[in-house]
Amino acid sequence: MSGDLSILRLIVQASPVVQLVIALLLGASLMSWAIIFSKRMMVRRARSDAERFENSFWSGGDLAALYRSIEARGGATGMESIFEFGFREFAKLRQQGGAAADLLLEGARRAMRVAQLKETERLEHNLASLATVGSTSPYVGLFGTVWGIMSAFTSLSNVQQATLASVAPGIAEALVATAFGLFAAIPAVIAYNRYADQVSRLEMRYDAFMEEFSTILQRHAARGAGGG
Repeated sequence: MSGDLSILRLIVQASPVVQLVIALLLGASLMSWAIIFSKRMMVRRARSDAERFENSFWSGGDLAALYRSIEARGGATGMESIFEFGFREFAKLRQQGGAAADLLLEGARRAMRVAQLKETERLEHNLASLATVGSTSPYVGLFGTVWGIMSAFTSLSNVQQATLASVAPGIAEALVATAFGLFAAIPAVIAYNRYADQVSRLEMRYDAFMEEFSTILQRHAARGAGGG
């Protein structure tokens, strides 16, 4: 408890510039933690939704019925959205008639790619903010430290005899800024690396599904062309 009080006392006694730096770092830390918790829920939901959809997709049921159920619910995301966009475009081009099998497949793949890009953008939202906090916070804290040390030594110009006891409080106040910079940066860097990797794995999973679904659509297109 006494350590906490001493840190608070150092912050209160610090120069206005150092206090401003600490306030900025605290705000950046709070923002990064809010992003971390929201991203954690988003990625976890995306993984569970993908697993649930893959179970439904590969269960051997009617794909048209699966599409209608997704469309009826609305607001599809992730793999469901990729399937919905691709199936809708494939069915629309097929109903128009006259399109070759490769054009049907190309249209469906283009629609799925659009859906995947939207999903990737949604998953990557705010990851750049984590990277910014992680990369800049140590330097912001270092700026506060340098400024605080400069102020501490400048204040000694009017002192007849400089001692360690007279300069130590000012240096300690300044070093608090570096500590806050690391406090903000370390969780942000860890979270960014973790969630960037998880989003990349989800993207690869979506790519694999697109290839598998494209193969199924190709068989349907070839069967339709052969039947025609």
